Amino acid sequence: METPGSQSSLHRANLERVVRAVRLAGSLTQAEIARTTGLSAATVSNIVRELKDGGTVEVTPTSAGGRRARSVSLSGDAGIVIGVDFGHTHLRVAIGNLAHQVLAEESEPLDVDASSTQGFDRAEQLVNRLIDATGVDRTKVAGVGLGVPGPIDVESGTLGSTAILPGWGGTKPAEELRERLGVPVHVDNDANLGALGELVWGSGKGVRDLAYIKVASGVGAGLVINGHIYRGPGGTAGEIGHITLDESGPVCRCGNRGCLETFTAARYVLPLLQPSHGTDLTMEGVVRLARDGDPGCRRVIADVGRHIGSGVANLCNLLNPSRVVLGGDLAEAGELVLGPIRESVSRYAIPSAARQLSVLPGALGGRAEVLGALALALSEMGDSTLLDGAAPVSALAFT
Repeated sequence: METPGSQSSLHRANLERVVRAVRLAGSLTQAEIARTTGLSAATVSNIVRELKDGGTVEVTPTSAGGRRARSVSLSGDAGIVIGVDFGHTHLRVAIGNLAHQVLAEESEPLDVDASSTQGFDRAEQLVNRLIDATGVDRTKVAGVGLGVPGPIDVESGTLGSTAILPGWGGTKPAEELRERLGVPVHVDNDANLGALGELVWGSGKGVRDLAYIKVASGVGAGLVINGHIYRGPGGTAGEIGHITLDESGPVCRCGNRGCLETFTAARYVLPLLQPSHGTDLTMEGVVRLARDGDPGCRRVIADVGRHIGSGVANLCNLLNPSRVVLGGDLAEAGELVLGPIRESVSRYAIPSAARQLSVLPGALGGRAEVLGALALALSEMGDSTLLDGAAPVSALAFT
């Protein structure tokens, strides 16, 4: 039995620190592990050797700064995590291992008016199909990350009212999926998961403070502060879509007037182009036409960018992030939208905050949220079972 403060308990704590650092990053050199954990190079070297001998980590030759180094990652068969992303019109599921390798991924259309029960039925079926297709050991599934397009109450786990999935308000998504799959399920909104995905795998890699802006049927922001998602005490941090731009503007679904969302979200932007471009236009189509030179679509995209830039300027003044990543279909417009965003930021943000900010398109496209769900599952799992050599769960309740 380990006594708190004893040599054995200190060693155990150091083991867990190293495993957690590698688990969250995917792979690190031994020098990076030392910087991340604050442990000495000699201590890290001894711990990595012990973990490698025990089969917990894999060590491969690499280079860093032109010098030879050793890259440390968790063993590919140490455990499995699953990501599930419910979107406006889709369901996407991915399976990954603890070395941050995506083993399988698939998406399918989802009727936005479907009930939550139908949605979870579909998710359970798709998870089962991917598990069978990859042949992974079901007993090694450590957890599931779940993304939903709406605010989650931090204390109760309840999904708030949402115009995107109107039949899901008041449900407890994590509890529902946990009962079906028999493993821990961690839930968050799509903007936060998009931020996590870009932070771990995409345009946010290597930074500690960023905002991920997603513009779709609504407008939301996932906020990363000092390397961690900031949700606020009620789970509603990042509702950038409801910053007021014009008190006399259009009435927003939240009940206020002139919210950022009313100038940027698809449901408000597309009607502006319908008289000249027809009623079947989508935001993806607007972006495509804008890139092809359509003047009306270019003007609308630029206007949307300027409005988003106003919201981003507010974020800069309040939180001073080092990077803003634009996700969703709008990011495909590239400089047609990023340029106007930067113009507004330079005009409305404090100069010192604006100078430190980089504005980039997301690197993951529509995969950002499901990869963020994998990252959520990775971040929430414990390290003790990995060190003890036990399977994370005894069995999965799949049928």
